[in-house]
Amino acid sequence: MQSSNFSSPCPCGTGQPFDSCCGPLLRGERWAATAEALMRSRYTAYTLRDADHVFRTWHPRTRPADLTLDDDVQWLGLTVLDTADGGPDDETGEVEFEARCSVAGRSETMHERSRFARRAGRWLYLDAL
Repeated sequence: MQSSNFSSPCPCGTGQPFDSCCGPLLRGERWAATAEALMRSRYTAYTLRDADHVFRTWHPRTRPADLTLDDDVQWLGLTVLDTADGGPDDETGEVEFEARCSVAGRSETMHERSRFARRAGRWLYLDAL
């Protein structure tokens, strides 16, 4: 995992410092309280190339056996478009987002509606609709 300046804004776009936003989730100090918080932490993990966080927050029923992050992708920004459920008292949730990136110097936008589910009290990424 690449390091991040703990006082710099979190890559997930909340405007909060990394150390009080996604940092504790990536370091395993706490679990995400909502599906959106988990999705934001996963985006941050992709920006920092923290494959361990991406893997451990992926539902075991749908995650790949092995995960390698693409070094040619540079993540540039995240916009959350919509959420459905996924709150502290929900068991499932959805988060729709756009993530901007550069792939081998070419600008792209990834648009996805992700599904999340709780397992043993933890939010996990399930799949994309």
